[in-house]
Amino acid sequence: MLTAFARAFKTPDLRKKLLFTLGIIVVYRVGTHVPIPGVNYTAVQQCVDEASGNQGLFGLVNMFSGGALLQITIFALGIMPYITASIILQLLTVVIPRLEALKKEGQAGTAKITQYTRYLTVALAILQGTGLVATARSGALFSGCTVASGIVPDRAIFTTITMVVCMTAGTAVVMWLGELITDRGIGNGMSILMFISIAATFPSALWAIKKQGTLADGWIEFGTVIAVGLVMVGLVVFVEQAQRRIPVQYAKRMIGRRSYGGTSTYIPLKVNQAGIIPVIFASSLLYIPALVAQFSSGTSGWKTWIESNLVKGDHPIYISTYFLLIIFFAFFYVAISFNPEEVADNMKKYGGFIPGIRAGRPTAEYLSYVLNRITWPGSLYLGLIALVPTMALVGFGASQNFPFGGTSILIIVGVGLETVKQIESQLQQRNYEGFLR
Repeated sequence: MLTAFARAFKTPDLRKKLLFTLGIIVVYRVGTHVPIPGVNYTAVQQCVDEASGNQGLFGLVNMFSGGALLQITIFALGIMPYITASIILQLLTVVIPRLEALKKEGQAGTAKITQYTRYLTVALAILQGTGLVATARSGALFSGCTVASGIVPDRAIFTTITMVVCMTAGTAVVMWLGELITDRGIGNGMSILMFISIAATFPSALWAIKKQGTLADGWIEFGTVIAVGLVMVGLVVFVEQAQRRIPVQYAKRMIGRRSYGGTSTYIPLKVNQAGIIPVIFASSLLYIPALVAQFSSGTSGWKTWIESNLVKGDHPIYISTYFLLIIFFAFFYVAISFNPEEVADNMKKYGGFIPGIRAGRPTAEYLSYVLNRITWPGSLYLGLIALVPTMALVGFGASQNFPFGGTSILIIVGVGLETVKQIESQLQQRNYEGFLR
């Protein structure tokens, strides 16, 4: 594997792509530490130290921003607005006929949808930036911090607008950096930035577990977490690579003196066909009632019930609701992202058929049947992986510091596998060996 890395850097064009990607990553990480105007940086650092391991409602967004959210920097929103905009556009493509027609137009339609995604990203950045500034001013960003109300000392409207504009501009720059990596670097730019954001939080989280440990100065807990993390990475790699291959045979046709078709291929249906989207959907949906309860005044019954049952990650109602939402969104997203009828029609149009299954409607019904069967273990796998931090809360007493679980491990493994595949394809084009023999 080390030899393959050396060969990758010896290839001139591949070396340029790798170095360009590393340069963009450095710029991105520097931006996550540049505070925006109007923020009391000393108060922010004090509140971050007091809230270490207890990030509450903002833990998921803070993870996607690489810790920049709680630091209130120019990249505080990170790539979360772009992710949200991409998911919204993907869902609207199924609902709005105009977007569906654009998707079928090929590269021109995809470019148009990408442009819409950029506009929606800026709009969401303005909305989320305004919400973040309002939350920081009210002191709710760091619940329990003694100086939380002094994070934004200047309450003038000009200062507020400046802060929102800086964060919106930071989101636009992050989106631009991601597109630069996609065009001139290696891998998908947004995925790479997401990978870096999550990986940047691992060292501090692991060291916090070591500091909180009591056995052999915390080294026993530290080693146990590393071992569990390695086992989980192996499990996630195994499931992410697992797929059901449905054989497809194309009929042989004679046109003049030449024969066309007659080839055999397969349709790869992944066990985890939905990817990370169900976990993000379920997390976001569970944050809404907790966020509403946090900003509401008074001590009403519904607020007390939400704070008791839907805020604490180790509560049975929270765990069961989270698990069921992940299963629901897994089936929902697979249903809108994979259309068996469209696949069956395309196969019939080009003379393809599944051996033993008639073309047309029986093929669509068979694909739906297989997809539903493999989505069940995929959705249960997602739910169990997402609940690993909750298990860590019971076992170690600090779920926020446990890095190997939920969205983090799924994104780290998924992006890592995809990037390695792209580098391997570049090497194999030049008759070099890949990373794994």
